[in-house]
Amino acid sequence: MTPAFKQPVSKDPWHYARPALAAQHLQVFDIGLTSARGLFAKRRMGKSEFLEKDLMPAAEAAGYLTAYLNLWEARENPLPALVGVLSRALAPKGWQRLVQQLNSPLKKVKASGKVPGLAEGALEAELTDEPARAGPVLSELLRGFDNPKKRLLLVLDEAQVLADPKHTNLAHALRAGLDSRKQSIKVVFAGSSEPTLRRMFARSTEPFYNWAPLEPFELLGKDFVLAMVAKVNQLSTYPLAEEKALAAFEALQRTPEFFRRYLNRYLTHAELGADAALVDTQQHVFSDANFVERWESLTESDRAVLQLLADGVRDLHAEPARATIGRLLGHDKAVGYHVPAQALKRLQAADLVAKFDYGGYQFQDDAFCQWVRNLGYSA
Repeated sequence: MTPAFKQPVSKDPWHYARPALAAQHLQVFDIGLTSARGLFAKRRMGKSEFLEKDLMPAAEAAGYLTAYLNLWEARENPLPALVGVLSRALAPKGWQRLVQQLNSPLKKVKASGKVPGLAEGALEAELTDEPARAGPVLSELLRGFDNPKKRLLLVLDEAQVLADPKHTNLAHALRAGLDSRKQSIKVVFAGSSEPTLRRMFARSTEPFYNWAPLEPFELLGKDFVLAMVAKVNQLSTYPLAEEKALAAFEALQRTPEFFRRYLNRYLTHAELGADAALVDTQQHVFSDANFVERWESLTESDRAVLQLLADGVRDLHAEPARATIGRLLGHDKAVGYHVPAQALKRLQAADLVAKFDYGGYQFQDDAFCQWVRNLGYSA
C-alpha cells in the first residue's frame, strides 16, 4: 500500500498536485529493489513540473536531500552543472567550508554567504575553465553521501543528453560513483526522447546499460482538466463547461502546457466564450511565428520527409514514399533510399524527429507536427 505523507503545498496556484504518484515513486526506492528509474514523455506534458513540484518536495519531506538538473540546459558542458547541483544539495549553507574540503579553492570569486548563488556560480565557472578538475570534484561530492544518514534523490531531466558520445566520460564516471552508493543515492532519469533513453539502458556498449527500468510517465488526463475547470469557475463570472474544457484538451492534443494557455485566454476573454478561446489558442500554439524560422532552416528533402511523416506515412523508405518525395523535390521519379535516410539522420540530430526501436519515426513536438500537417502538400 502506498504510504501516506503530508504533501508540501506548491506556491503555484495552478499546479495540479499529484501526491499519490510522488509517493508511488518514492515507495519503489524505499522497497530497495532498485535505486534508479527511467521516465519518458514528450515535451510539454507536465513531466518536469511533476518532478520539481511534486516528487522533489515529497522526497524532502521524507528526509532526502534533493538535486535537480535539466541536462538540456547544460548540454554543452553538463559536468560543472552537475557538480553545482550536487554541491548545493550537500552543503547549501556551507559553501566555503565545502570548497576547502574538496581542495578546490575559488580563484575568481570568494565564497560569501551574503551573496546567494555567488560561490556556486564561481565554482561552476572555474570547473568549466579547468574541466580536468571537475571529475575529481564529482567523485569527492559523491563520497560525501557515504554517510548512511544522508540520502539523496538525484533527478536528471532530459537525461538523454548523457547518451551523446561527447559525454561518455561523464556517464562512465557518474555510473561508477553511483554504483557503490545505491543505498544512499536514488536517481530518476527523465527525458523526452524514448528511443535514446532505451538505447542508454538497453545497449551493452552504453555506460548505463541495464541500470534502470524505463517506463512511460503517467500523463495528465480528465482529472487534471476538471480540477483546472474548478479553479477557473472560482474566478470567473462566466462558468466554463466541463465538456467544453475536455473537448479543448483533446483538440490541443492533451498537452497540459497548451491547455493552460487556453484557460488563460478564457479567463481574460470569458465573455467571448470557450470556442473563441480555443480558436485563439490554436492559432497561437500552431502559429507560423513559432515554426517558420525552424522550417526555413531545413533542406528541401528534410521538409519533404517531415510532410510525409506529418501526413501519417510510416515507411519512409518504401517506393511510394520515395516517389512522393521525388515529386515534392521536382523530380519525375522516386529518389534513392539515401535521401530519406540522410534526412532522417539530420532531423534526429536536430531533435525534431525520434526513432523507435521497431523502425518507426515520430515528431518530437506535436505542435510542430500539426503545423506541418496544416501546410499540406500536393504530390
